[in-house]
Amino acid sequence: MMDKAIIKIPRKQYLKGEDGYKTFSVRIRCEVADALEVLATKSNRSRNELVSFILEYAVNNSEITDQH
Repeated sequence: MMDKAIIKIPRKQYLKGEDGYKTFSVRIRCEVADALEVLATKSNRSRNELVSFILEYAVNNSEITDQH
């Protein structure tokens, strides 16, 4: 079982500026979508911002291993 990652999500204090993002769609479980909605409300950020933030953290903190 993996340890839970602690990700500090600061409340948004400003409006969107230039983005430089790429758009694509993904399928996620309803429970994950609901949890994202709760985080979005608490952090005053969009679900899209949170998904991007969380994915960036995961990519920067992941390692590929040969173990199964």
